[in-house]
Amino acid sequence: MKSRTWIYVGCAAVAAIALLGWALAPRPVDVEVAALARGQFESTIDEDAKTRLRDRYVVSAPLPGLLTRIALREGDIVDAGAAVATLMPTLAPMLDERTLREQQLRVEITEAQVKRVDARVQGAEVALLQARNEVRRSDQLAAQNFVSPTKLETDRLAAMAAQKELDAAREERHVAVHEVEQARAALMAVRSPERASSRSFVLRAPVAGRVLRVTQTSEGAVVLGSPLLELGDVRSLEVVADLLTTDALKATPGSRVLIERWGGQGALTGKVRLVEPSAFTKISALGVEEQRVKVLIDITSPADQWQALGDGYRVTVRVVTTSVDDALKLPVGAVFPLREADGGSGASMAVFALDGDRARLVPVLVRMRNGSDAWVQTNLPLGTRVIVYPPATIKDGVRVRVRVV
Repeated sequence: MKSRTWIYVGCAAVAAIALLGWALAPRPVDVEVAALARGQFESTIDEDAKTRLRDRYVVSAPLPGLLTRIALREGDIVDAGAAVATLMPTLAPMLDERTLREQQLRVEITEAQVKRVDARVQGAEVALLQARNEVRRSDQLAAQNFVSPTKLETDRLAAMAAQKELDAAREERHVAVHEVEQARAALMAVRSPERASSRSFVLRAPVAGRVLRVTQTSEGAVVLGSPLLELGDVRSLEVVADLLTTDALKATPGSRVLIERWGGQGALTGKVRLVEPSAFTKISALGVEEQRVKVLIDITSPADQWQALGDGYRVTVRVVTTSVDDALKLPVGAVFPLREADGGSGASMAVFALDGDRARLVPVLVRMRNGSDAWVQTNLPLGTRVIVYPPATIKDGVRVRVRVV
């Protein structure tokens, strides 16, 4: 074989070996990085919540009657003392010929009773006159000693009894006259229900605010205590969050709160006003029984900023339990537990720091963490880049390449 041929074969073999070595050589791992920095760190309790009116007023029927149609609708503004509903007297239960005839007969009966009582009154007046005449004659005869004192005393007692009988007859006549008036009023209600129901009772708003809900809009009969509509001032909203009892112990009154996902721009601010003393049991979405307690939060942002919020709106609250202004922090995705195989205990944490194009395992002390940042204690200088969410293939000393986002 010619020498030139050997040269070509040798070059091809060297190229193949080099290509194979390049193909089998470990490649740098693409990673994302973040810098170690100082800044404000906040530990929060995040929970879904909803808005609620501090004071809600239910206007109910103070007496049974016929409710006229309510013209107000949800969202209408009312002033304190403004008329919100009207109650009319209920009509007779049966507006038929039988009822009319019964009422007419009742009027005739009561009028006859008045005439009978009148006759009794007249009889009592005659009896009283007779008794007084008898007493007068007995007085004259007693002065002449023609009658005994016993006879005079008997005549005087008879006159007193006649007076009492007349008084009772007059009172009975008074009752009979009122019964006639009552029967005539009932007859008028049957004959002319519109006239009988002309008197009305007006219900007025106890406070100024907006109409939240109209329970009964159409005209109809209502019973005593029936709710008609709800009123409230939407400018006095509060936020109610159901926190786990273990978390509620950290949400002390006065704690700062961030209100997010409320539908507007940015986050609203608030503060915890009250942690209710009584807890309740709630079943979670996974079917686990949880002990929760209501935490009441006041909105401290200007009212103009959240004027679109209403009663029962859903929001997300972040109750700040710890706040550090100058904390050394890293993204929470850069910190991971240090395995015992790497020389750490089960509770130790570590990060992968960039050393040129190599990843170096560095233990750190995590003092606290939240959903995005971890407050750490380490000897790494500020600005050190660490790997965020390191893949399982990264080890200490592995070559890495920063992924350009």
